[in-house]
Amino acid sequence: MNRLITILFLGMTAIIMQAKTDNEQLTNEARAEGKLACTMPCKEKEDESQIEALYRVMYKAMMGKDTLTLNHIHADDFVLTHMTGMHQSKQEYIRAIAGGTLNYYSAEHEQMEIKVNGNHATLTGRSRVTAAVFGGRRHIWRLQLHFNLSKEEGRWYFTSARASTY
Repeated sequence: MNRLITILFLGMTAIIMQAKTDNEQLTNEARAEGKLACTMPCKEKEDESQIEALYRVMYKAMMGKDTLTLNHIHADDFVLTHMTGMHQSKQEYIRAIAGGTLNYYSAEHEQMEIKVNGNHATLTGRSRVTAAVFGGRRHIWRLQLHFNLSKEEGRWYFTSARASTY
């Protein structure tokens, strides 16, 4: 009886190993032919797409002074650190946009680097932004924003941002 169980076990192991090898070979062939939609886990790719869209929505809301959208996409404890080192809470940041202290006119997105780790992510976005801020003249900024994000109940939120130039 033990010998029969051993033979069955070895036979099943061989079948499983062959199936795994066949699956890997088919996956590699599909990738080579461009037929495989996800080369990384699909969930992570979906999260990256959502975060990239959120970045674009944020800029559109900043340019349109859309305080409802800005309030919706930033966590309540969001903090922005300006390139001068000044910190603004979510409420201060949105008031500065609505009140004309921060004026955004256009943004051309050049690069976005997104890293997802479960329900947390980072986004470093580089955009050429036309803006007039803190009483200055309209200027084209090579603005880099480094964000931390959290996902709660299926939605991504900006939790903090640090601005610099590139």
